Amino acid sequence: MTADVFAPARLGPLTLRNRIIKAATFEGRSYRGQVTEDLVAFHEAVARGGAAMSTVAYCAVSPDGRVFRHCLVLDADTVPGLRKLTDAVHAHGAAAAAQLGHAGLVADAMSNKQKSLAPSRRFSPVAKGVVPAATPRDLARVRDDFVAAARHAVEAGFDCLEVHLGHNYLLSSFLSPNLNRRTDSYGGDIEGRARFPREVLRAVRDAVGDRAAVTAKLNMSDGVPGGLWLDESIEVARMLQGDGTVDALQLTGGSSLLNGMYFFRGEVPLDDFAGTQPRALRPVVKPLLRRILPEYPFEEAFFLPYARQFRVAVDLPLILLGGINRLDTVQQAVADGFAFVAMARALLRDPDLVNKLQAGASSESLCIHCNKCAPTIYDHAGTHCVLPSLTAESTAQ
Repeated sequence: MTADVFAPARLGPLTLRNRIIKAATFEGRSYRGQVTEDLVAFHEAVARGGAAMSTVAYCAVSPDGRVFRHCLVLDADTVPGLRKLTDAVHAHGAAAAAQLGHAGLVADAMSNKQKSLAPSRRFSPVAKGVVPAATPRDLARVRDDFVAAARHAVEAGFDCLEVHLGHNYLLSSFLSPNLNRRTDSYGGDIEGRARFPREVLRAVRDAVGDRAAVTAKLNMSDGVPGGLWLDESIEVARMLQGDGTVDALQLTGGSSLLNGMYFFRGEVPLDDFAGTQPRALRPVVKPLLRRILPEYPFEEAFFLPYARQFRVAVDLPLILLGGINRLDTVQQAVADGFAFVAMARALLRDPDLVNKLQAGASSESLCIHCNKCAPTIYDHAGTHCVLPSLTAESTAQ
């Protein structure tokens, strides 16, 4: 069974060296939208550590689609730096993926100094104001932005493009009955709400052909009342399978707008999160954070019960995400028919983990699910585990 986990496996036009992918988690290493040497080194370490593919997180398709000003835009200006990154990853035998997204209601308009877009007009605490409903012209522009970003990604040497249909970013918010109140052809039932994300995926696939794998990170559940849930998200998965636009689905859940702990689970470091805000705002921010960051007990592979519903509903390759820390979990997921698993916090704690699992030097991550890494995305030192680094110990071995 272990041989299956560490044997090469196909993802669309790619052959990946094993079944373990580094999930997209914001690295905090793109100060003012620049591709820094630290960002390159971060992904090089993951590749050196044995992961089959490392995913660069939150590559915005346009300036207004950034989460905040320190997210990079995948455009002509960032291609040279990203080429250095993909070259560094490839040098260690791994593939490189770029996560393409528009933040929508999750965009901080004040930080970006640009108005964002939403399916329907709505107040967003993240945007610090009302986000307007996208017009048909806006949607055509965003679709073109995804195409341009996809082409730049291929030019930069990325092997895979992950289109973000999760966490109530723009495409995800179109899928949500809670956030999408449109009465035109882009709203209403699930077929209407899925129309725009499907158009984007079709445009991206047509733009890159078989020069790169195309995957979608899809919410199974928004984790909020009135949001997208399994009954409709499974229908979306079936639509995407019928469209033939994606090589795999990475299954996720939660809302960066309304329920940010749904895709983390474990402890909620409220004081640490509040500490990232200006001191004068902290008394106001903390009660808001308590509402949008509810605590869930951590469970190994916490999305697995939902993901199994997709396994029996579609034939698409599926990537299991969510609290995967142990080798036996990876083995069981592959045995259950999942094509790959994606790790986030486990590899942030120890970028060498995959090599250790393969060598039999370890059977699980040392991540303790304290989530104190999450507030460090606002730290200019970059997103990091707050516990002592394992790098020196790993190098010594």
